[in-house]
Amino acid sequence: MKFLTFIAILALIWVIGLFVFADRVRGYAPSQEPARADAIVALTGPSPERVNAAIRLLEQDKGERLLISGVNREVRRQELRALTPGSSRLFNCCVDLGFEAMDTIGNAQEIAAWAKAKNYDSLIVVTSDYHMPRALTEIRAAAPGVALTPYAVETPSLDDSRWWRAAVTARRMTLEYVKYLAALGRAALNRFSDDAPAAADAAQEKAA
Repeated sequence: MKFLTFIAILALIWVIGLFVFADRVRGYAPSQEPARADAIVALTGPSPERVNAAIRLLEQDKGERLLISGVNREVRRQELRALTPGSSRLFNCCVDLGFEAMDTIGNAQEIAAWAKAKNYDSLIVVTSDYHMPRALTEIRAAAPGVALTPYAVETPSLDDSRWWRAAVTARRMTLEYVKYLAALGRAALNRFSDDAPAAADAAQEKAA
């Protein structure tokens, strides 16, 4: 009986966490333009609006350069440029394409390496609203010294406060919540792994 009660409590906490996560996602839609950062990064995904939004920010001088991370290797630069008519000059001078990332973890590593190479200390992160919590978690883990400003692309179907009533939106939100929890777990494990040697060294120095 105690075991079943424990499972029920865990399930309740998980469900509450899901709804808190959903409220956070729905609150990410930008209400105002972000302050200027060193640069802008866009994580590719199912919608080209992520790239379009990032290009608009670049046009508004919200950052010095733009990295589009996770570009399909079969996509040519001119094909991507065609998605944002009128931005040829910006593409030629100020847009970098990242082809290495295959998932969000790869995006984070690609973004961290790019920011380090360019000596950028602050980034505007552009991705879909439901993807933003996980993207920020992964990027912070890969580039802990870089300040991140979220700029979310709204997903209209998730704007409904009763998202859980539709199978498609409930599935998307639940799956993203599970991935987000996994990202949090990895980040915590990495911090523990990084802190453990330092703690051991400190203990040895104290003992000496």
